[in-house]
Amino acid sequence: MEQVRLFAAIILSIIVFAGWNFLFPPQKPTEVPKEPQLEQPVAQPGEVATPATDIKPVTVVEENITVVESPLYRIEFTNRGAAVKRFELKKYKETLDGDAYKNVIPAEVDRTFTLGFAKNSVQGASDALFEADQQNVVVGDNGASLSYRWVSTNGVEVVRNFHFTADSYAISSTVTLRNGSSLALDGTLAFGLVSTVDGGRSYGFQGPSGFVDGHLENVKAKKIKDKNLYSGTVEWVAQQSRYFMTAVIPKEITGSSMALAEKNGVITAAMNLPTGMIQPGMEKSFEVDILAAPKSYRMLKKLDSSVHKAVNFGWFDIIAKPCLSLMNFIHDHVVANYGIAIILLTILIKLIFWPLGNKSYTSMHEMKKLQPIMGKLREKYADDKQRMNQEVMALYKTYKVNPMSGCLPLVVQMPIFFALYRMLYSAVELRHAPFFGWITDLSAPDRLFHFGFSIPMMVQPTGIPVLTLLMGATMFLQQKMSPSTGDPTQAKMMMMMPLVMTVIFVNFSSGLVLYWLVNNVLSISQQYYITKKLS
Repeated sequence: MEQVRLFAAIILSIIVFAGWNFLFPPQKPTEVPKEPQLEQPVAQPGEVATPATDIKPVTVVEENITVVESPLYRIEFTNRGAAVKRFELKKYKETLDGDAYKNVIPAEVDRTFTLGFAKNSVQGASDALFEADQQNVVVGDNGASLSYRWVSTNGVEVVRNFHFTADSYAISSTVTLRNGSSLALDGTLAFGLVSTVDGGRSYGFQGPSGFVDGHLENVKAKKIKDKNLYSGTVEWVAQQSRYFMTAVIPKEITGSSMALAEKNGVITAAMNLPTGMIQPGMEKSFEVDILAAPKSYRMLKKLDSSVHKAVNFGWFDIIAKPCLSLMNFIHDHVVANYGIAIILLTILIKLIFWPLGNKSYTSMHEMKKLQPIMGKLREKYADDKQRMNQEVMALYKTYKVNPMSGCLPLVVQMPIFFALYRMLYSAVELRHAPFFGWITDLSAPDRLFHFGFSIPMMVQPTGIPVLTLLMGATMFLQQKMSPSTGDPTQAKMMMMMPLVMTVIFVNFSSGLVLYWLVNNVLSISQQYYITKKLS
């Protein structure tokens, strides 16, 4: 039957889509070197510089750390390059059972939010020892600030200021260049984000990205060597993981560009801004926002930038984002449990497509009544496939049955499924979100009774995947309720599908498995209702 072939093709495509990264995960890097230096061709000068004030020397001889505490984060700044060593988010834990805050900077990375210069006379800033104006900063209701200062050997002063607010992940930063040298400055100011290539199993994009000429550019590590410079109108540059991101968002984007470099598993993404011509005795400032935050679409949408577009669900973005908003609305205003919110969201979507489902199951019921006649036709014309197909089509015409009427509702609903798949996999709201009982993290596979030993094809911790087994059982029941194809090969393949899907889903997040399980239960109920009504 056509709908069975379609269903088989859809399931096989899901297997290929979801199983490839599981079976062939990328190799973890074995060595993490110091981040590479980025250079970029000089852009056109921007605004006019202003006269500089007197420049005092800096006498710092050792590296030191300044800690910034706010209600949302804890940051460890280093005076070496006026950069960030740790950025911990207080609303998120590193692990479900631990007390440590989530550090969005990979452990292998020494520093990020770096500051560098290319093709001008300000050399050595990225490794220079800056002078900090304080060692501990507490961010209250009125905000707080931190300032770093350094003077190059030829008399150029670099001042990097940070301003923090208590209720936002965005940090305002200003870099001021005071030219105390005898030569004009004209080059590129680079704000660097350093991360590592994801070495684990990944089903969504993770890596450097930018918003260039109104389009999101997600760049895979292996593609950097093909193109490492993105010019045009670059609104922001970011490093993304599954749930979190770091970003640099300039206030002035004229002449901006994104430069990328990858070496031995270390990726540097830089927001490059042209300094323009700064004559001796003049100064010029550059304003950016730096961001280290969860990839929460509704939170990022509140920022005065396009950085919310980093939360992207690919081809299904137009469907996935409304579903995400609806799930959050249910959680915030109906029931404060994301597991129940997923169930209610699934029910709402099922109700929307209920008429299409009725049409599909009605067609399946009519096809099932024709199975005895079709079986005789296949037996009678076993040696003449062309004649058999002609007789089958004549049978459909006689009984006014359209075999495609059962396929169309499935085709219409598949974009919804894939959109929910992408959304439920990537939604930071589900990270460490409990459901009930043993399901304490909807972003992790469900495991009951941890075994303490490894099992092939099952990621740690191992245990009984209750939701996944129930999902497989409901798929098997659906197969039994569906009309037979009459083709023994297809029948065997379809009966194997529940087992294959159970094996694949055993390592998927429990939130995603919960959605599929509830959808199966609703489909079985609808099919049973239609079949009983027509009988």
